[in-house]
Amino acid sequence: MKILITGNQGYVGPIVARHLRRVLPHAVLIGYDTSYFALSTTNAAVWPERVLNEQVTGDVRDLPASLLAGVDAVVQLAAISNDPMGNSFAEVTDQVNCRSTVRLAKLARDAGVKRFVFASSCSVYGFAPGGARRETDELNPQTAYARSKVESEAELAKLDLGEMITTSLRFATACGMSDRLRLDLVLNDFVASAVATGKITVLSDGSPWRPLIDVRDMARAIEWAITRDAAPGNGPLSVNVGATTANYQVKDLAAAVARAIPGTTVSINQSAQPDTRSYQVDFSLYAKLAPNHLPRIGLDRSIELLYQGLQEMGFNDPNFRASPFMRLKMLQGHIDAGRLTHDLRWLESYLGRE
Repeated sequence: MKILITGNQGYVGPIVARHLRRVLPHAVLIGYDTSYFALSTTNAAVWPERVLNEQVTGDVRDLPASLLAGVDAVVQLAAISNDPMGNSFAEVTDQVNCRSTVRLAKLARDAGVKRFVFASSCSVYGFAPGGARRETDELNPQTAYARSKVESEAELAKLDLGEMITTSLRFATACGMSDRLRLDLVLNDFVASAVATGKITVLSDGSPWRPLIDVRDMARAIEWAITRDAAPGNGPLSVNVGATTANYQVKDLAAAVARAIPGTTVSINQSAQPDTRSYQVDFSLYAKLAPNHLPRIGLDRSIELLYQGLQEMGFNDPNFRASPFMRLKMLQGHIDAGRLTHDLRWLESYLGRE
């Protein structure tokens, strides 16, 4: 099997590549990434991409059709990957997350690719008071990032993709330790804050709901998607990926981190305005379709691995929210240094400083 992984040099990609190499040892794995974050390794003993057969550098907006020759499965991770970046780069978010996904699906279909996996998000439910949301429920995206996922799924559903088995994985909110750690995710932020400052400050009133999934369990879901049978139905499948028991209120996440890291205090802004991003998610369809690939890493274990990883890194930066650990800060740093244009393309004229 030959697998192309786009956006593999981000937060999730290194874990996905390592997992696929372990479970599919004879597969040919190719990474394709524009390398915004390639140098952002964290506590990695070796270059994460060493498990690949090939690493190709390029913008997913320009991915050449020739790269799909002989490919059996495409894993589309490439994205402007959170709300702050989506808000700052709305047009690029649409180009990369939606238009490039649709273009790539067409190229994959034309090349005879058998399986196409799109990393979507439960953020498509946005503001959803009441019960846990199922795949057939109304979508209510609140941000450019979430809208890009909704539009991508809708466009994929319109396409004639032939016999290509297409899966949109609506992942719960990612968390956990990675070879390219991000701290602009709710649980990761709380653990980093506890380690660096001994306190967690919850800016909301703590009531919003978030489902969580560790990056290791995201990788297992991707394995399922590239090996699953075509049933149910013949068209693209959108499925919530996570565990119904892993829906948490933000205040409960802060409390769990405080229990795990001695001496941590928690402050909650009880007078904060309600957060419009709050949703619980029903993952029963995934449990039915992928019983052998259900999440294994619980909340306490995710916190433990994050805590261990940050300690091994010697992490102690109380100002980490202004650091490259926040993906928006890193992109802005590239722009300020004249390496990237405002539409997030590399400047060919930039040669660096001697």
